[in-house]
Amino acid sequence: MDIAHFLQQIIEKVSAENLLAAGMLFATALGCALIAYLRTAEKYSFAEFFEFAIPREVIAHPSARADLLFYITRKAIMPFLLIPAGVTFVVAVGYATNRVLGAIFGIHEPVFGAPGPITVVIFTGTMLLAYDLSYYLYHTAQHRYPFLWELHKVHHSAEVMVGITKDRVHPLDELMNRAWDGVIPGICFGIWSLVALNPVELTVFGINVYIMRNILMMDFVRHTHFKISFGPLNNVVLCPHWHQLHHSTAPQHYDKNFGLLFSFWDRLFGTLCVPEPNEDFKFGLVDRDVADYQSLSGLYLLPLKKMGRRITRQARRLRGAVSQPRPGA
Repeated sequence: MDIAHFLQQIIEKVSAENLLAAGMLFATALGCALIAYLRTAEKYSFAEFFEFAIPREVIAHPSARADLLFYITRKAIMPFLLIPAGVTFVVAVGYATNRVLGAIFGIHEPVFGAPGPITVVIFTGTMLLAYDLSYYLYHTAQHRYPFLWELHKVHHSAEVMVGITKDRVHPLDELMNRAWDGVIPGICFGIWSLVALNPVELTVFGINVYIMRNILMMDFVRHTHFKISFGPLNNVVLCPHWHQLHHSTAPQHYDKNFGLLFSFWDRLFGTLCVPEPNEDFKFGLVDRDVADYQSLSGLYLLPLKKMGRRITRQARRLRGAVSQPRPGA
């Protein structure tokens, strides 16, 4: 398998959201808004429903305006930066895995040739697990390591949730996430490329499985105020209400519910926190400069400035430690 063929396989996996996927996402959001409204309202009317779904105090909030401006500018630059980067990282790790393991075990062609239906299903499941575990580990690191947290603060600085808050992610943070995503999924795909010839993920109604994942995990809905729960399925899939707890400023909710699609990673690693039914949360940061994040310059530049200060302070401490005379010298 040469690099050109391997690259072609990866590029084929980069799929834009089509009209059907966009329609399903919109229908899901509208349906969740309606369910949440019917559960809380005493009297029903179209005017009250739209006020519930799109509250004036939320839409007019500086955080919501910042989300919109950030969303527009981010969408303009992301295709040029992140799609090529994401492909490059997965190709590099996957190709290296293929070549190294192929040389060790003497495998020069896929063992089982063209994949059958069962192989495609298993391949899809393992790749979903690989991507989800990769996200969980990186998300946990974002909260544990100050350098990464300065970038991740951009996402958590939202004081209201308006759906597109899901894309309130600093470009450098996204790029680093894509780089990390190349590791576990890249190794997984590299192994599969030794097993089956050009394995492809399942499609549902012609929609790539990763887009279906985004629909199932309701990434848009879980960045709103709609308290949607999946009932018993919460033990497998992380519902919007559980993710909304992750954005809470309450100390008991810190560093909880890191999962993307699956909730069992949080249960397995002890980071799961189940909210009370219909529990309300206050979103945002507890930092004194939280208001500085509600502008484009704050969202793009403030994290970089803070990271620079951290690097400078660390460099000074290291220089001081090196310049101090050793005891007894």
